[in-house]
Amino acid sequence: MNSISRYPVPELADFPEDIKLRVMAVQEKAGFVPNVFLAMGHRPDELRAFMDYHDALMNKEGGLSQAEREMVIVATSNDNGCLYCVVAHGAVLRIRAKNALVADQVAINYLKADISERQKAMLTFALKISNNAQATSDDDFAVLQSHGFSDEDIWDIAAITAFFGLSNRMVNFASMQPNVEFYNMARDI
Repeated sequence: MNSISRYPVPELADFPEDIKLRVMAVQEKAGFVPNVFLAMGHRPDELRAFMDYHDALMNKEGGLSQAEREMVIVATSNDNGCLYCVVAHGAVLRIRAKNALVADQVAINYLKADISERQKAMLTFALKISNNAQATSDDDFAVLQSHGFSDEDIWDIAAITAFFGLSNRMVNFASMQPNVEFYNMARDI
């Protein structure tokens, strides 16, 4: 079996208790432990902070649906060349959107994907934040607001993009590999 990271991967039993409980909750829901948690267990304090910020961004109420949050991750992760995040969050997107095709479409070319114009505007902005955030202007806000996004929604798009930019870079540098289970999840919806 190939290694899931170029760094040592601790056993789940050796994780601090609070993190172990959180990872086991994910395992119970998914049926397996995502490799990113095992690989990031190399640095427990950073994993804890990572999980806290992830949950703050992804598990909140707001104007973005859960599927839209995942679309941002898939589109920007593909742009950043992050195999792990495209595969893992593509699986989650298929589940959240109840659509077996959307993740592949969004990853390859969201402008050709079977998504709304609102979602295309959201992803155009997310890619701008990913690649050229310093060029953000009031015009970007006006476009998004014309599609019904609030200023708080716009913050969420930018924050999800930024957080997963960090994740993409850490995953890529550590050569973290996606679980094989992600590849076929929700392909038959």
